[in-house]
Amino acid sequence: MKYNGLLNTFPSEIKLFIGAFVVILSIGFYSGLLFVNETTESNPGGIEESYLGNEQDEDAEVMKFKKSKREMLTTVHTHILSMSFIFFLLGALVWITKLPKKLKLFLTVEPFLSVILTFGGIYMLWSGMLWMKYVVMVSGMLMTLTFTISVLVVLLQLFKKQTTT
Repeated sequence: MKYNGLLNTFPSEIKLFIGAFVVILSIGFYSGLLFVNETTESNPGGIEESYLGNEQDEDAEVMKFKKSKREMLTTVHTHILSMSFIFFLLGALVWITKLPKKLKLFLTVEPFLSVILTFGGIYMLWSGMLWMKYVVMVSGMLMTLTFTISVLVVLLQLFKKQTTT
């Protein structure tokens, strides 16, 4: 079965449907990143403070308390499930673009590793492994990078003029 470049052969109404989905998916993904920036200031100390609290800091502008086990399990559970669906659907679209197979493999498998490292890392950070804040930050950045590249590839190839071979 030939699937490399299949996306470009779809009828325009299917391309529009896929394009709308990818744009709305991206709005959701990037608004989540705005929330992460708002709660962690996108730095290792902010990540730690977000989950472990800052009760010991008398000068803190905003008082934060350590998340409960229930809050942590809910966060980890919902994010791993929802991100798995996001990257599965986006990955399926990447596989039907015209790209080298090894690049497709990286763009479609790496996000699953990053999801586990990011949200598993958050749980381990909460459990007391403070160095995991660095793993969480790096894996979150890599997840965002692969998401962005995948979205750009899909959108660019969706609306690229079909070439006849």
